[in-house]
Amino acid sequence: MIALASAVPVHGRLDGDGRLIQADPPLLRLQQQAGGIEGGRLAVPQLASLARLTARLRINISRRVVAAYGDQDIDLWVKVKPQADGVEFAITGWEEISAAGPQPERDPMRSRDFGRASADWTCETDAMLRITAPPANMPGAVGQPLDALFALSSEDGVSTASRAAREARRFEDDNAMLQLGSGVAVKLAGIPLIDGVGALAGYHILVTRRTPHGLAGGPVPQDDSFGTQLSRAMREPLDRIIANADSISGRDDGPLRRDYAIYANDIAGAGRHLLALVNDLVDLQTIERPDFSPEIELVDLADTARRAAGLLAVRAANHGVRIDTPGLAHHVIARADFRRILQILINLITNAIRHSPEGGTVWIRCESEGNTAAVVVADSGDGVAPEHQERIFDRFERLGRQDGTGSGLGLYISRRLARAMSGELAVDSAPGKGARFLLLLPKG
Repeated sequence: MIALASAVPVHGRLDGDGRLIQADPPLLRLQQQAGGIEGGRLAVPQLASLARLTARLRINISRRVVAAYGDQDIDLWVKVKPQADGVEFAITGWEEISAAGPQPERDPMRSRDFGRASADWTCETDAMLRITAPPANMPGAVGQPLDALFALSSEDGVSTASRAAREARRFEDDNAMLQLGSGVAVKLAGIPLIDGVGALAGYHILVTRRTPHGLAGGPVPQDDSFGTQLSRAMREPLDRIIANADSISGRDDGPLRRDYAIYANDIAGAGRHLLALVNDLVDLQTIERPDFSPEIELVDLADTARRAAGLLAVRAANHGVRIDTPGLAHHVIARADFRRILQILINLITNAIRHSPEGGTVWIRCESEGNTAAVVVADSGDGVAPEHQERIFDRFERLGRQDGTGSGLGLYISRRLARAMSGELAVDSAPGKGARFLLLLPKG
């Protein structure tokens, strides 16, 4: 093992078009080894990917990267900061590892495999507790603060996680609450990630569901539904498949043939699709139970719409789509279940992004009239023909989808939820003129 540099950072800078306009000699040599040139686009895939993520989210990101350097791998710790006209790199570590020699245990994730196996989800944050690697079933959470996903325990107004981050130490929160989806009680275990100069880079977080019978993984109640048991049985292997496939696709363990990385990316995508289907099936069973009853409260629809749009901002950016939301001063109050409204809006906005052309806009508007409050989600896609406007709300209906995405249950579940809250979900559309989905609820 040859140490090129230890605590002395190697700096570089990209302009807004991803060109390496400034680089210390070691970074420039790495660029040239990858087939790039000085002043050309960054040719190191792992660094280019981090740069794009940083520029899109406008947050600092610190992460371990393994890059190819000739017939050797180089283990790096990379800090990326957004700038007004690009991004800046500060890279430490630079340890060369012979591809032919014995490989040390370099992946800190592997030392946590026992914890990962028992956890229901895992995620990672940066040092500011913003999500950088979300749970597999919540891809839209990238860039959001940890407390946007979880209601955290606090003391004197400071959460356990924030208190631990000040000292770069491990934390546990036994009384957290997942704020999205079903809103289940969870236990969080945060493991600090330390960068090449000994500073806190973020947290790897194990998320375990809690039940009245204890932590998930304990005794399952005898009257527990088949769907819930199926969910428990499938989540762990699917989460592990997705995490390992993402690791292979991202070449976290070193260089890999491009076609193999593409296969791994396809595996991760299929795993996420199957995980989404499991979630939809569990939701379907829940809402069709005779005793299902939403938790009705006063909900600000405009605020909920802004939250849903924020969770999907990265997905929209990846598709080249803009989301136009109600202004911060706009408020429309309805009587509804906050978590279920968020679930419906995430489904509607996701569909709108999927069906909008690159450069298109998804509009979200909130209005009230008489005793009714409404949210409108409109896209600029191909629209829905009149004869299909009821059909799209059927179970397992995937009208017009040729890409294998979705379960065909999202709109069916959303309409059932709207009606369970004494509301309605409808569509107004014409071919070639986009679609407008209208969520109506009792006014608060």
